Amino acid sequence: MKNNEKEIIKRIRHGIVIFIVLCVCFCITTFALVYAMVTVEDNVFETGYVAINLNDGEAVIEDPDLYFEPGMTVKRDFFIANDSPRPIYYKLYFNALTGDLAKVIDITIVDKTDPGNVQELYAGKADDLRRFNVQPIEEPLNAGERRELEISFYLDENAENNYQDSGMTFDLCADAVQSDNNPDKEFN
Repeated sequence: MKNNEKEIIKRIRHGIVIFIVLCVCFCITTFALVYAMVTVEDNVFETGYVAINLNDGEAVIEDPDLYFEPGMTVKRDFFIANDSPRPIYYKLYFNALTGDLAKVIDITIVDKTDPGNVQELYAGKADDLRRFNVQPIEEPLNAGERRELEISFYLDENAENNYQDSGMTFDLCADAVQSDNNPDKEFN
């Protein structure tokens, strides 16, 4: 029986040694996997910010005595500048739009930064130029770049007398997002 007891004790010791070796191997493997997942060498992540200047915060049209007549067009110059360190996509829209004239006033916004290549950015009724209706401008605005824009307000010459003594108020706004890693021009 003594040989049998010695054999059992030998097997138990052998089993304990194997268990300890397996536990050590498991711990080393787990540490290596966690370290490999957490460590990202030679990669630089940089957060950015978006800052735009829309006409120095000044109103685009602010003449309270301006009265539109059918067939009348009023044009005003303004600008947008990218004060961010990276290129941006932007979109212009009307916010807080009120008044019946919003249904009949045609709005056109053009980029006239390059006088030899004036580009139309938006065209439509004022009522349609709201934040979620407009698409971003295709061409990104580079860091430090400024674009000279013009907005036109046109009251259709066939506007009915129903719009006499009507008005329209709005805030011209701009939203912007970085263009880097944003090929779909996603605005959140």
